Amino acid sequence: MSSLPERADVVVIGAGIVGNSIVHHLADRGWRNIVLLDKGPLPDPGGSTGHASNFIFPVDHSKEITALTLDSMRQYEKFGTLTTCGGVEISRTEERDQELLRRMSSATSWGVPAEMISPARVGELVPFVDTSLIRTAFWTPSVAVVDPLQTGALMREHARALGALTVSANTEVLGIDTEEAGTPGTRTVRTVHTDKGDIETDTVVVACGVWSRRIAGMAGASIPLTPAVHQMIDVGPIPELAATGQEIAYPIVRDMDPLMYERQSGADLEVGSYAHRPILHDPDDIPSIAASALSPTQLPFTQEDFDPQLATALELFGPILDREEVGVRHAINGLLSLTPDGSPVLGETPEVRGLWSAAAVWIKEGPGVGRMVAEWMTDGSAEIDLHSADIARFYPNQRAATHVRARASEGFNKTYGIVHPREQWESSRGQRLSPFFARERELGAQFFEVGGWERPHWYESNRHLLEEMQPHAPAPEMLRERPAEWDGRWWSPITNAEHLAMRERAAMIDLSAFAHFDVAGPGALDYVQRMVVAQVDRPVGRIMYTPVLSPGGGFRSDLTVVRLGTRHFRIVTGGADGARDLQWFTTHLPSDGSVTLTDLTSATCTVGLWGPRARDILGELTADDVSHEGFGFGTARWLTVDTVPVLALRISYVGDLGWELHAPFDQGRRLWDAVEEAGRPHGVVPAGIGVYGTTGRLEKGYRLMGAELEAEYDPVEAGLALPKVKDADFVGRDAYLRARGHDPVATLCTLTVDDHHDSGGTRRYPQGGEPILTPDGERIVDRKGRGSYVTSAGSGPSVGRYLLMAYLPPEHAVEGTALTVGYMGERYPVTVARAGRTPLFDPDDERMKR
Repeated sequence: MSSLPERADVVVIGAGIVGNSIVHHLADRGWRNIVLLDKGPLPDPGGSTGHASNFIFPVDHSKEITALTLDSMRQYEKFGTLTTCGGVEISRTEERDQELLRRMSSATSWGVPAEMISPARVGELVPFVDTSLIRTAFWTPSVAVVDPLQTGALMREHARALGALTVSANTEVLGIDTEEAGTPGTRTVRTVHTDKGDIETDTVVVACGVWSRRIAGMAGASIPLTPAVHQMIDVGPIPELAATGQEIAYPIVRDMDPLMYERQSGADLEVGSYAHRPILHDPDDIPSIAASALSPTQLPFTQEDFDPQLATALELFGPILDREEVGVRHAINGLLSLTPDGSPVLGETPEVRGLWSAAAVWIKEGPGVGRMVAEWMTDGSAEIDLHSADIARFYPNQRAATHVRARASEGFNKTYGIVHPREQWESSRGQRLSPFFARERELGAQFFEVGGWERPHWYESNRHLLEEMQPHAPAPEMLRERPAEWDGRWWSPITNAEHLAMRERAAMIDLSAFAHFDVAGPGALDYVQRMVVAQVDRPVGRIMYTPVLSPGGGFRSDLTVVRLGTRHFRIVTGGADGARDLQWFTTHLPSDGSVTLTDLTSATCTVGLWGPRARDILGELTADDVSHEGFGFGTARWLTVDTVPVLALRISYVGDLGWELHAPFDQGRRLWDAVEEAGRPHGVVPAGIGVYGTTGRLEKGYRLMGAELEAEYDPVEAGLALPKVKDADFVGRDAYLRARGHDPVATLCTLTVDDHHDSGGTRRYPQGGEPILTPDGERIVDRKGRGSYVTSAGSGPSVGRYLLMAYLPPEHAVEGTALTVGYMGERYPVTVARAGRTPLFDPDDERMKR
């Protein structure tokens, strides 16, 4: 092994599959003077890469994770370290039957060949299972096993052959020094200290799995993960398996309801479980290499935790396991990394410039993550949208160890669980409360969480509206419970009633989860121009809705910019993306001190007031002119509302007359009470975020970050290209110009569901992520290979239709085109109602601009 250089362009800590992949792809992208460190020996340094059950099931409900997995499979295959064996996920319950049908929809959406098969077919594929226990199964022929250690070795060899890599195994990282960066309040990486010497560097990648939080802490950063136990045993020898002469000759079985898997491992059957109690560890408590019997991440087996699972495995695989000569030959409590939401943590840490995280990554995603992180580090963006894996998605309270452990404990048993798209966490709740929280709780608010904030999704106090709004409902069934439990889970028809009450009268909505940043200083205008697509050199008081692009031209964000002064701007963005946006804007601050960026989120609360009576209500609370002539649409003004100083923005995400009222946090309750009291004679109702984020938004065809807006689609395809391109340069401008220079490959469309009835006569409602298909059931794919799927789904109470949004290629993006949507194993007829940005409701925007 080479001695350590005094200086490196990048130091990658961790020689598991992720670290090896990163150095491989960095070298391919022209990086040189790369150093790879690991405290363990090679080829197996003792992390989870060496003990994890190395199989890959490609289908996930997450498009992002599926894309990373498919990319990884292609890389493993290129290196000759992938063996295809197929995989079967079996169901023992009716609920799991439905979940497997849902997985079938995801497989179709993401383009992974799969099919539902019978118990008899399972018996043909895996002849030693008891098929009497099986109701149905999900068969994926491309499931494979891989050799991540051999792959890692080949990746290192490739980078070294390019003259790009120095590898130092058995090297302990002792510390990471940082120094003040050019921007006040930020720090950057300076030196990595090891027991073999120091390395000066500007860039460090932490890719050391369960140790990542401890290593990042040396630099003053936090990687929110915790080591957790996953139990595995090898049972054998089994003559039927030994007779194959192969490492794996039969498909892998995932016994989904008891949260287990079983796979051949030579002459043995490996059995793994996610059903035992959550067993979490602290990185500092993981034993050293010298003190480990096997490896630091292979801890002593706790038999009592596995006994129920062993009984379940004996039940399903009795013909080969229930024999005297068959015994447990290997058993471990293997460590893996869990995060608060179950997704990886990737990207530059918010606290320290140049310190990158590539942690909490499974074997199935490792090479793909390595390629994407290398692209991100080199070009500023990655081919696959890593929105849900970006480490910056976590607010500071979500990076706290107590929160991480609570969510990881709750999430562990959901690994093979049935998780609803709207499912809410139970642990670590009530962290961020708006000043309206007490009033909302009195009104029976059903709280959903975003960014740690508790947001009302609907109010039980509005249940009377279900009858009251019947005369105003074009489709009365929207004011009734959905007959299928899955469709109605974490949902209420009260949302639709609140929506109709807003359209008829007025509604007040808590929007305090918004993130607010103030930008000021002599360089403020040039800085904001550089960051966003829209022209922001507009008169003071103007509001600009704008995309924020990555260097590759995909969506990084979308947000509102308000010009408050010649050198003063307010940025307002969604609560789900506030932390990511804050890091993005902070990272791009000029180093000369000409711009200050201040996070006002915790100091500001917001009430949205919309509906035809909104002006009457606001007019009773202020002496300021709120007429259309005095306060035009798309403008912002300071008002005194009752006694509260308010920054009022006349904009609307729900398509009705009204304002966002931004106020000091400590005066929020006064504002809420004043609006509610003045609005009572006008019939104002409190409405939940279900109206703001779903029903009102979909009727107006408004796009949502993370759903319609992502890195894979550009503003032209999303219908958000502006009439003119400003002269000022901005991030992603070149790619944006290229997109404008040709016809879009796909167009974002709004579709209506024409018939909700399944084959049994029950009304069903797609939830999002389902494939859009031809009338004959064929998958629709555009010229870039992107399949069409439902990006958002929800009721349109004012138009009387259930609405879907999806990108469609030009030949299908034609209004009136008949298509279908696949949902829970059946197809439902849909029609393209709008191609592009024109909304179904109030297409001329007369209501909100009057």
